[in-house]
Amino acid sequence: MKPLDSNQGAADGSAAPYLAGPARAWRFVTEALAVLGTVMIAVLGVIICADIVARNSMGASLPLVSEMGALLLVMIVALQLATAIRAGRLARTEFILDAIERRSPRSAALLMMLFNIAGAWMLGLIAWSTTDVLTGAWEASEFIGIVGIATLPTWPFRALILLGFGVAALEFVVRALADARTVIGGRRT
Repeated sequence: MKPLDSNQGAADGSAAPYLAGPARAWRFVTEALAVLGTVMIAVLGVIICADIVARNSMGASLPLVSEMGALLLVMIVALQLATAIRAGRLARTEFILDAIERRSPRSAALLMMLFNIAGAWMLGLIAWSTTDVLTGAWEASEFIGIVGIATLPTWPFRALILLGFGVAALEFVVRALADARTVIGGRRT
């Protein structure tokens, strides 16, 4: 099944004008998070290269590298997940869905709707559990690093992880609603 771009109209070429503004804004949010994730990949690369140089020249690792690397990896995945969902880049058996869609577009849309509902549910649970982690990090003034050498608070990382998983869960909801319209209307909207 081809991913649905929320800026496209129905299959007959007509656009839903009431969705143009919100759909465009939602796309901007998901793509902005993906761009931030890409910037974090570059930051992680610079940190790792700096650590390699430090190990080879000084014989010791830089402070915060392992802790920050672990947080950045999770943050990168969370920030780029909504865009991966929007683009239809999640792992699934496309050849089965394509065969079902050729025979019955409604059945394929129903399967995708169930997949998207399950994805929204799971990412919603992850986001919900992340709120407790974020709250604990904020209240306890949790930090990473070595006191007196280099420390960073963990709550900004955890807040971006929560934001990424929350937006990804909402993207699954958007996909499920689009598939529900196909199931009800009989054609891809």
